[in-house]
Amino acid sequence: MSTNGDTSDQAPDADAGAETAETVYDSLAPLKNGLRYGLLGLLVLTLIGLLVWWPLSGLPGVWGVLIGAGVGGTFILLTVVTIMATGNLSPSVTMAAVMGSWFLKMVVVLVVMAVLSNMDFYSKGALVSMLIGAIIAVLGSEVWGVLTTRTPYVDPESSSAATDRDTATGEK
Repeated sequence: MSTNGDTSDQAPDADAGAETAETVYDSLAPLKNGLRYGLLGLLVLTLIGLLVWWPLSGLPGVWGVLIGAGVGGTFILLTVVTIMATGNLSPSVTMAAVMGSWFLKMVVVLVVMAVLSNMDFYSKGALVSMLIGAIIAVLGSEVWGVLTTRTPYVDPESSSAATDRDTATGEK
């Protein structure tokens, strides 16, 4: 068993020809995963909603499911897209973009709901259930995607600098 970095049992040139694989971290990986899982969750919820509401309400149920899933899902997913689009900018620009997009989304949702309130081609129960379900399912799926993304705990550059310092001082 070797201590203090003693590698006398290895050939001196064993690693000389081996290339060092450098880990490249994508800072948007958690958001990409969240978006992927959010879209998948929205698709699954829409299919379940169609299977439930089509037999119950016919074509109005289908329209209610599609409108509810579309409005609820895009409302949440556009936030992730906005953050991904502005992720390389300063935090204040990202926050301004998120808040601005939230305001625009609220205006669009209110206009869509106001226009739809006088129409009767869709099932209101299907729309409301899918709207609420889409928000919960997409948020839950996004959280799961972000939490299950593998991310490094240390900066590879600072880690290699510490290793070089420890090697120079003889520490392990």
